[in-house]
Amino acid sequence: MTDDFANDHVNGEAAASSKGLMIGLGVLAVLFIGALVAGVYFLLQPGAPTETVRDIVIILVAFEFMLVGLALVILLFQLAQLINLLQNELRPIIDSASDAAHTLRGTARFLSDHLVEPVVKVNASLAAARKALDMLNFSRRK
Repeated sequence: MTDDFANDHVNGEAAASSKGLMIGLGVLAVLFIGALVAGVYFLLQPGAPTETVRDIVIILVAFEFMLVGLALVILLFQLAQLINLLQNELRPIIDSASDAAHTLRGTARFLSDHLVEPVVKVNASLAAARKALDMLNFSRRK
């Protein structure tokens, strides 16, 4: 019962958090659209510094492209490190595990050939002898 209460409490918090996030995103979207409409309205007024705003936007977009390029270079570097890790560290571990599996397979085959087969043959011989004695009535009757 305590677990059900805890799960309901956690689910309620998650639902409230999700609802709050959706409301926040909705308010942010409305504010963004309002700012966009206001910006277009003021830039269409006579005497507005449209060229200056245009130049600032071009500079901001160029700066954003530089940040995206830097992020791509960092991503490429991380990818190169991951490939290096896979080739130089994980591959030897996988090869070692494969060698261990081959050794284990050989050990199982050796034990089967030299331990299990002789025991099975002895048991088969004893069963045949017992059956022969039963057929000749030399053994005790139950």
